Amino acid sequence: MFLHLDLDTFFVSAHRIGVASLLHRPVAVGGRSNLAIFESKQQGIKLYDNNSGAFVNPIFYHDKQNDFERFFVDIDKNGKRKIRGIVVTSSYEARALGVKTGMPLAQALRLAPGMIVLVPNYLLYHKLSFELNRFLQKHIPKVEQFSIDEFFGDVSGWIEDEKVFEWANWLKDEIYREFKLPISIGISPAKWIAKLATKYAKPHGLYMVKKGEIREFIEDIPIDKFPGIGRGYKRRLERYHIKTLGDASRAKSLFYSWKKPGIQLYNRIIGEDREGISPKNDRKSIGISRTFDPIYDHDEVLRRILIMARHIIYITLKLGVNPTSYYLRMRYENGLRYKATKRVDRLFSERVCKNTFRELFEKRTMPVGGITKLSLSVYNFAKEQRRTLSLLEWQEDIVSTRVSQSMQKVRERYSLDIIKTGSEI
Repeated sequence: MFLHLDLDTFFVSAHRIGVASLLHRPVAVGGRSNLAIFESKQQGIKLYDNNSGAFVNPIFYHDKQNDFERFFVDIDKNGKRKIRGIVVTSSYEARALGVKTGMPLAQALRLAPGMIVLVPNYLLYHKLSFELNRFLQKHIPKVEQFSIDEFFGDVSGWIEDEKVFEWANWLKDEIYREFKLPISIGISPAKWIAKLATKYAKPHGLYMVKKGEIREFIEDIPIDKFPGIGRGYKRRLERYHIKTLGDASRAKSLFYSWKKPGIQLYNRIIGEDREGISPKNDRKSIGISRTFDPIYDHDEVLRRILIMARHIIYITLKLGVNPTSYYLRMRYENGLRYKATKRVDRLFSERVCKNTFRELFEKRTMPVGGITKLSLSVYNFAKEQRRTLSLLEWQEDIVSTRVSQSMQKVRERYSLDIIKTGSEI
């Protein structure tokens, strides 16, 4: 028997803890890319990496909190204040007024003029998530952190099936008493059906789907509501006139013709996947991205790429992994995208990493306008892939790696931006 626990409007709820003036009012947490990492002035940036969910990325933070004006407001060329950023999440009171996640903040404020907008505090969210994870592990035999605000729990053999609903209700109330965080819980003998059920438990409620009720429960649910079915799979299924999970449940032969991925998805949909809890999720990749106003200067774009590479280097060395694949993606102001990858079977170091991203950037085709977004990532870690690293540059790479490790110790003690290379300034 599985539980899926999903914190309700988590970021808003985190800010509401102990702040009565935020309760029962339209509230939104807004977001802009943190561009402070590109400033020449030292920020004292550090890493928080205590959470380990499959969809939990480590965060970089510094002790200086942004105020609203600095974080959201730009002054245009005419001297007028311009509200920037998007809605990351909003309270149910704000949603009732039409505010949605991903909506431009300026548009949201037109729909809800009296809405309170808060600057994100990702360190707070990650610390609360970590503490909740520890709390759940004291009460549930197997716990999997899935994202910053989602957890799976397996209570098979721990709580009798007929008592699970009552016990989950106690757990929900206990979490609110301990953390002042509202949470919704889906319950089912199938892991992914439990996650789907949570949508019907919100807000701050429970929803249970028993073994014999799964087929009836999924019958009229649109296919894109199921975890793991995105736009691509939706288009693919709709070509076969499959629009609901009930339709999908009657298309076994189609899913099985898609081999392992299709078989896995089909079994998840009908609740026969037999998947268990994964208490520890090893990271498969390390990445960072930033969005900003169009940049036309070649040297400035490269400088930002190398700064972002330093952040990837820090996490990579902290995890002790050796990536062998590098990925760079750039988005232009006209919507065009440039993507490049490279395999590098060498011992990882700051020099190797930055040189690789520099090479990927220099390989791009002719410029097509200003660049508005950069995304960098590394993956295919050598130990997991059992790859043999190149011996041709082995001695050279050993020296570079030792230098990188020495710089890492200094950065871990003081801050990530205590040491910068000249190309980053």
